[in-house]
Amino acid sequence: MDEPETTGLKARLVDVGVDLVAAEGAQALTLREIARRAGVSHGAPRRYFPTHLELLSAIARRGFEDLGVRVAGAAGDERSDPRARIAALARVHLDFALSRRGMYELMFRHDLLESGSLGLRETSLPLFAVLVDLVARVRPEADARIVAGALWANLHGIAQLWGWGSLGLATGTDDHAPLLDAALDAHLGPVQR
Repeated sequence: MDEPETTGLKARLVDVGVDLVAAEGAQALTLREIARRAGVSHGAPRRYFPTHLELLSAIARRGFEDLGVRVAGAAGDERSDPRARIAALARVHLDFALSRRGMYELMFRHDLLESGSLGLRETSLPLFAVLVDLVARVRPEADARIVAGALWANLHGIAQLWGWGSLGLATGTDDHAPLLDAALDAHLGPVQR
């Protein structure tokens, strides 16, 4: 098999996985189903991804790349207010989490991030570093990594509980924006007027 065909099939397997996770969630990402939808034998993915974890990592990497593009677009100008930039990043994060739930779930699986397959840490950690840098500007007296981690965990919690419907039910609201504002105020302090 020549190189362009190999690269083409490898990319197609990842494309199929991206589509499958969007349509049916992370639990649908079996090697057999991806191969079936790609129109290849169930053993074909193993030629390009020796383990299931490597294929899942390649699919998750696409999610991180997408989120990275969105974060870069929302990060704004270096000279703009860092708190406003954090709020914009948080909105992008929640929008991504709620609109791409299957991909979001896959991206933050500990086994994928911990494995080091396909450099997922090298893709995900720079996104977190952007948040840490901005938090350091807003809260110079605090340990920016800890505050950013707490805010990040809060965003994940809002995304998960909102997606399940339990947070809207518990708060009686049909908009997650006030919850995001409350999380930002809790971690960064209220907006200075």
